[in-house]
Amino acid sequence: MAKILFTKLKEALLSVLPITVIVLIISFTPLVDFSATELIVFSVSAIFLILGIGLFNLGADLAMTPMGEHVGSGLTKSKKLKVLLSVCFIMGLLITIAEPDLSVLAGQVKNLMSNSFIFIATVGIGVGLFLMLAILKIVFRKNLSTLLMFFYMMLFALCAVMISSGKTDYIPLAFDSGGVTTGPITVPFIMALGVGIATTIGGRNANENSFGLIALCSIGPMIAVMILSLTFKSGTPNISTDYPMALGKQLGFTVLDTLKEVSIALALIVVFFAILQFTVLKLPKRKIMRIAIGIGYTLIGLVVFLTAVKIGFMPIGFKLGQEIAEKNNVFIIILSFILGMVVVLAEPAVHVLNKQVEEITGGGVTKLQMLVALSVGVGVSIGLSIIRIICGFSILYYLIPGYLISLGLSFFVPKLYTAIAFDSGGVASGPLTSSFILPLAIGACSTIAGDASILNLAFGVVAMVAMTPLITIQTLGFKAIISSKVRQKITMKRILSADDEQIIYFE
Repeated sequence: MAKILFTKLKEALLSVLPITVIVLIISFTPLVDFSATELIVFSVSAIFLILGIGLFNLGADLAMTPMGEHVGSGLTKSKKLKVLLSVCFIMGLLITIAEPDLSVLAGQVKNLMSNSFIFIATVGIGVGLFLMLAILKIVFRKNLSTLLMFFYMMLFALCAVMISSGKTDYIPLAFDSGGVTTGPITVPFIMALGVGIATTIGGRNANENSFGLIALCSIGPMIAVMILSLTFKSGTPNISTDYPMALGKQLGFTVLDTLKEVSIALALIVVFFAILQFTVLKLPKRKIMRIAIGIGYTLIGLVVFLTAVKIGFMPIGFKLGQEIAEKNNVFIIILSFILGMVVVLAEPAVHVLNKQVEEITGGGVTKLQMLVALSVGVGVSIGLSIIRIICGFSILYYLIPGYLISLGLSFFVPKLYTAIAFDSGGVASGPLTSSFILPLAIGACSTIAGDASILNLAFGVVAMVAMTPLITIQTLGFKAIISSKVRQKITMKRILSADDEQIIYFE
C-alpha cells in the first residue's frame, strides 16, 4: 500500500509542481504584487494539494473503481434491467454530489441561487439520467455517434431557447457543468461500471461498448443546468469575486465545513452501496475491507484537497489574472496559453489515455503525438477563452463550430476513436482547471470587462478545455487511417508494377 501511495504522490507532484513554479517565478516580476503571506500560504497549499490529490487518487483506485465494476457486473448478472437502471441512476447522482471539481464550481456560483446544493443536485440528476441512457446503449448496442448527434442538437436547441428568454449569461456555466462533472471520482466509477456491464454482456464489441459512458454523462448536466437556469428570475446575475485567504480561526472553520460537506456526500454513497452489498452483491469480506480503506483515503484526500484549493490556489489564481490583465492583455493571453499546456501535460490521467490510444491504434498514433496535440490544444483553448473575455463575444462562436467538427469527424473515424475522444474530455479538464484556471479567468474578466460580465465571459473555460480532445483525438485517428490506406496503396502499386523478369520460375 505504501508503494502505491508513493506512486500516487509522485503523480500528484508532477501535476501541481509546474503551475506552482510558474506562479512563483511570476511573483518575482513586476507583473504582480504578491505579499509574503500570500506566497507562503500558496506554497504550503501546494504541498497539501499534492498530498490531497495523492490520497484521493489512491482512494478512488481502492474504492470507486471496484465499486463501479461490482455494481455493473453484479446487477447485470441478475438480468433485472429495471433494477440495474434504478441503481445506476442513484449511484450516478450520489457519486456526482461527492465530486470535488463540482464542489469547487458550485462554490463560485453560490450567489446565483439560495443554496449551492440546488445546483449540485441538478447536475447530479443530469448525470444519473444520462448514465441510465448510457447503460441502455450498452445493453441494446446502440450507435454512440447517433446518440451524441441527437443530444448535442437538443443542447443547441436549448441554447436558442435561453437566448430568446434572455438567459444568455448562463450558457457558459451550463457547458462548464458538463466538464467538471467528469472528474476524478466520477470517471473511475462510471468507466469501471461500463467495463463491468459490457464484459458481462459480452459480444465482439465489448471493449468498444465499454467506452462512451462519460461522453453521455457529460451531456446530462448541461441540459439539466440549462433547464434550471430558465427558472431563474431575470436580471443581472451576481457572481462573487471574493477569494479571501482563510487564516487563523477561519482556517479551522474552512476545514470543518469541508469535512462536513465531504462526509455527508461520501456517507450517502457508502450507505447505498452497503444496501446493495446485503441485498444483491454479497462480496467477500476481504473486498469490502479494501473498499472501506479506499473510502477512508478518499475522505481524507478530498478534505485536504478542497481546503488547499479554497485557501491557496483560488485566491492566487484570481489575483494573478486580475493584476496581469491590468498590466497588459497580451501577457494574460500568453500566460493562459502556457498554463493550459502545463495543466494537461501534468494531468496523470492524460498519460494513461495516451498509452491507451497508442495500443489501440497499433502505433498509428504515438504517445508523443497525443501529448503534443493535447497540450497545444488545451493551451490554445484557454488562450481563446481569454481573447473572448477581451473581445466580449458569446462562447457559442467557439462551441458550435467545435462540436460540429467533432460530430462530423465521428462519421469518418472508427467508433472506438469517437468513444475515447468524447470520454477523454473529462480527462483533460482535471482538478486544476476548475480550482486555478477558472479563478484566473474570473480575475482577468473582473479587470477587463467588470464583475457584471463574469458569468457570461469568464465561465466557459472548463467547457473549452473539455472540447479540445474531441477534435484532437479524432483528427489523429483520421490521420492514422489515411496514412494506413496510403501505405497500403503504395505497397499494392509496387506489387503490381514489379518487373516480371525478376520472377524466378521453377519447372
